[in-house]
Amino acid sequence: MGAICLTAAAKRLPDCPVETTLSLISDKWKVLVIRDLLPGTKRFGELKRSLGTVSQKVLTAQLRQMEDSGLLTRTVYPEVPPRVEYTLTELGYSLKPVLDAMQSWGQEYQVKNR
Repeated sequence: MGAICLTAAAKRLPDCPVETTLSLISDKWKVLVIRDLLPGTKRFGELKRSLGTVSQKVLTAQLRQMEDSGLLTRTVYPEVPPRVEYTLTELGYSLKPVLDAMQSWGQEYQVKNR
């Protein structure tokens, strides 16, 4: 399989397509950030409130990794205090069917195991 540029240096992707997907969204917070950004752009504070128990440090790290992977864009507005907004890229939006499938599976599991 070929390589893809995820950061300044090219990174080799896993041979398994499932592993490739997991390498991009394997953290619980990343999947929830995508879920929260599917309806549209959000500010850092909105994401943090929506996610609840995530620390600022962890959320910042996850957002930077997602930006480096090309899943979202970060826009900083030159205001005081600075306003930072996050928006899914086309690549990020392309994960919607994956999240939809996860939601359907989770709903079926909940019904069967209550």
